[in-house]
Amino acid sequence: MWHYFPGQYMPSYQVNRALTQAHYGGGEFAECLEVASQITPGDNESFHAAWVSMGNKVFAIGETALANGNPITARRSMLRAFNYLRTAEFFLKPSDPRKMPTYLKAREAFLQAIAQFDQKPVQVQVPFEDSFLPGYLFAPAGIQHPPLMIMFGGLDSLAEELYFGISQHLNERGIALLAMDGPGQGYALRVNHILTRYDFNVAGTAVLDWAINNLGDHVDTTRIGIGAVSMGGYMAARCAAFEPRFKVCMVFGAVWSYYDIWKNRPDTHPLAEIVQHIVGADNMADARERLKQFALDDVAGQISMPTYILHGEDDRQNFVENAYKLDAALTCEHVLEVVPKEESGSAHCQIDDFTKTFNMYDWIAKKLNS
Repeated sequence: MWHYFPGQYMPSYQVNRALTQAHYGGGEFAECLEVASQITPGDNESFHAAWVSMGNKVFAIGETALANGNPITARRSMLRAFNYLRTAEFFLKPSDPRKMPTYLKAREAFLQAIAQFDQKPVQVQVPFEDSFLPGYLFAPAGIQHPPLMIMFGGLDSLAEELYFGISQHLNERGIALLAMDGPGQGYALRVNHILTRYDFNVAGTAVLDWAINNLGDHVDTTRIGIGAVSMGGYMAARCAAFEPRFKVCMVFGAVWSYYDIWKNRPDTHPLAEIVQHIVGADNMADARERLKQFALDDVAGQISMPTYILHGEDDRQNFVENAYKLDAALTCEHVLEVVPKEESGSAHCQIDDFTKTFNMYDWIAKKLNS
């Protein structure tokens, strides 16, 4: 992975993330590089200030475009504003009073943007635990009753981010995407206060049942797959293991044990308080204890549908050993693709080169259309 900040992985990773998503409307290269030039590596305050400043600037451009009756400029501006504000929120701790306003403004930018789409996504609310899980249905144009992929993000990520690349690559292959905030993610966590859970399959089945009962006018409810990204690699596998009605499983970054990923990370890790928040723990010792349940031992072997695992050999967040363990445990038809560390796309979830995800989408499309 290219390092904008030499020797500084995490801030460089986030710059790569924005640059890659810029290909899909989530940024402008010059704006991203301008922001990066204002960041001091290791100083999360400068990281937030730089991204929120650009996000607010581009949001204002979008508002002016809306007021002047220029929907295309408004759409493109609000998509960029969403992603910049989402990035600004990323490292903010749950206790930071700026976190919720930044998140809500980011989400508002996305809602303003999709209101200007020619083919507007369907906003959904799946009933769950006396509340709901929100999401968006992105359908391919001109295809009646396409197959569907249900997808979750990772950690406390946002369903909206799945639009930038994933939805577009699936849609152009004739597959609809139901992008969801699951327990511990996005609006479900921040507003509805639904914590994550080791038995994420409960949420996966709830979304599947809802899709079958409510989306028949939009998609082919007999051809539905499950997928997830980053920490979602655990979630997708867990959902697949306990829900044989899924036709295919897409593990976009494998996680064998989330406890193993966190057991040696320091309590001062920039995402430590976020991990505590999503599991409902007061400290990292408690969080690590809860994370011991987030493992695929005695689970992965139950996956019955065709499964694709994509992982980067140079993934420094979820080491590639996670992918090898999952590959060895699967008894179903499956493919493991590891992007070599010498190539772009070998970083966490191929955020430094989304073209390395194309094989996965091609495979998913063939399986759902067979």
